Amino acid sequence: MRQFRSDDVPFAPADPGNFVGSARVKRLPMVEGPGESVIVYLVDFEPGGRTNWHRHSAPQLLLVKEGQGLVQKWGEPVRAIAAGDAICIEPGEKHWHGAAPGTRMAHFAVNLTLTTEWLEPVSDDQYRAS
Repeated sequence: MRQFRSDDVPFAPADPGNFVGSARVKRLPMVEGPGESVIVYLVDFEPGGRTNWHRHSAPQLLLVKEGQGLVQKWGEPVRAIAAGDAICIEPGEKHWHGAAPGTRMAHFAVNLTLTTEWLEPVSDDQYRAS
């Protein structure tokens, strides 16, 4: 068993090529096993901050830590999310997630061994339609 303290890892600005608006990210220490790893990010979104559309090669679990946010799968309506919610994103699902308008949101993103394909930004019109 190993214990990690989130406060021991500094936040870094989110890559502006993959996010719209302001967000910061910290990558927590990785847990590795034979042929697999679990990578956990804590992502803190400012109001209106969001990821670009993207997809993953393996499942992703989002655990909302605080605030209110939005998540959307391509072709489906936007869903409101809030502290305590868990969202399971299947491999290959084109999606985005971020803070709701006027509020911050922080979530843990739990990723199994995967790659992320970053796609186009979520437009202001798409975001406002939420």
